[in-house]
Amino acid sequence: MKAQLILENGMIFEGKAFGATSDCVGEVVFNTGMTGYQEILTDPSYYGQIVTMTYPLIGNYGINLEDLESQGIMAKGLIVREVCEVSSNFRTEMELDTFLKQHGVMGLTDVDTRALTRIIRLRGAMKGIITTRTLEQNEIESFFKGYDNHDAVYKVSVKSPVKYGKGNGKRVAVMDYGIKRNILRSLEMRGCDITVYPANTKAVEVLKDNPDLVFLSNGPGDPADLDEIVGEVSALIGEVPVVGICLGHQLIGRAMGGKTSKLRFGHRGCNHPVKDLRTNRVTITSQNHGYHVSTLPEGFSVTHISMNDQTVEGMRHRQLPVYSVQFHPEASPGPVDSDYLFDEFISYAK
Repeated sequence: MKAQLILENGMIFEGKAFGATSDCVGEVVFNTGMTGYQEILTDPSYYGQIVTMTYPLIGNYGINLEDLESQGIMAKGLIVREVCEVSSNFRTEMELDTFLKQHGVMGLTDVDTRALTRIIRLRGAMKGIITTRTLEQNEIESFFKGYDNHDAVYKVSVKSPVKYGKGNGKRVAVMDYGIKRNILRSLEMRGCDITVYPANTKAVEVLKDNPDLVFLSNGPGDPADLDEIVGEVSALIGEVPVVGICLGHQLIGRAMGGKTSKLRFGHRGCNHPVKDLRTNRVTITSQNHGYHVSTLPEGFSVTHISMNDQTVEGMRHRQLPVYSVQFHPEASPGPVDSDYLFDEFISYAK
């Protein structure tokens, strides 16, 4: 079935629909990973976004439900150059097309993804609509006006506390802003006893459980929309060691008086080089964010920088036990070069 992507700036990309055939609207972004499409689709940080894969052939190893990073697809839509209709992998449980249909998510194939990526790089991420219909201008405007991702964190967070662990390890309070399953696996592998809290949990409730460490997770959206959460993060800092990744990193920055800004097209992929300034070692990292800490808070030192654009990728406080990174050390998808950071995080536990 013929379908099209209508960008906010009026540009149109023709293609063919696969997956579910229901209209969708979201922020159009691109991911530079060659693999990992099922982890990308199920990463809660992509909530509200239409993901364009820059690698031209997607779906060739199918879908394996064991490797999902949440309970289902979180992205609003998927755009590819070519979708593979018959996968080949001994762990395959279903085709990508079937997976999208099961979750009511629309895909668009036969698109010039190279041209689309260049437009996003030059003009920045923008809203887009994927549809099989011919929309009138007033319908297009209605779609764009109706798009709102401000409360995305609350939509993807758990609704009540969840516990993991055997009861004899470091007590880690995980603030769930859109956490990936492999973060929890990474903490469990290190013997931690984990309590996952909803995003709107008050600091006093977390402190009442006497955690050894508070972990602020990744998640979708703009940290500037989360002033209430920033206030609770501020109340935690100084009372208990606090670490974070991705959105958690940005929330720490804002809670301590720093500023965050939107990147023109973000960092999304599993091939981003980051330099650890403490060792001069460069690792290849998995990233998924559209915002960054643009003004370092007072009292912090930069620990990591992006080798692509020199933005802050890690920071820690010089006196308080506070440490965070912008990238995803748990990978999934991506390399595990930065897995050592979980050991550093746990070393901060009281």
